[in-house]
Amino acid sequence: MSKESLLPLLARHVLAHGFGQASLRPLAKAAGTSDRMLLYHFGSKEALIADLLAYLAALYAAGLETALGDDRPSTRADVLARIIDQNRDPAMQPFMALWWEIVAGAARGTPGFAAAAQAMMGELLGWLEGQMPEGDADPAGGARYLLTVIEGAMMLSAIGHADTAREGLLAGGLAPS
Repeated sequence: MSKESLLPLLARHVLAHGFGQASLRPLAKAAGTSDRMLLYHFGSKEALIADLLAYLAALYAAGLETALGDDRPSTRADVLARIIDQNRDPAMQPFMALWWEIVAGAARGTPGFAAAAQAMMGELLGWLEGQMPEGDADPAGGARYLLTVIEGAMMLSAIGHADTAREGLLAGGLAPS
């Protein structure tokens, strides 16, 4: 087994069970190996978590790429709508639940979570800049604005306030009526 062959197995486990079950033994069991072999391949639990989060972020980005397709959005509102629709897809729900777990861990000061969340947001922000409409006057600022709106809308949806998020997007002219 290699690090690259272990990551999909570990990701499947974490997406199904969250990080609450991310101690070395359950992860090793899910990957069909031992905790010692995980440490051999990744060096430390912290490195394993960082590599796993990077792998999961790449899977999430691939899902977003699929949602946006080759047809570049013509407006920021279109970018926003496509991403929010993709995040609401049942296939994306394990990623969203895991994201909120990462956010909570970062807020609690769980070792490695803040750095991982910052890295993931940095990657997502760079990707989002590349999705801005052709000729956008400020793609960097637009990406930051949309990321803020997306995170807020998704958080509201996660806690049962999807209507509040939709009404807010409508009031801001960011959702079709």
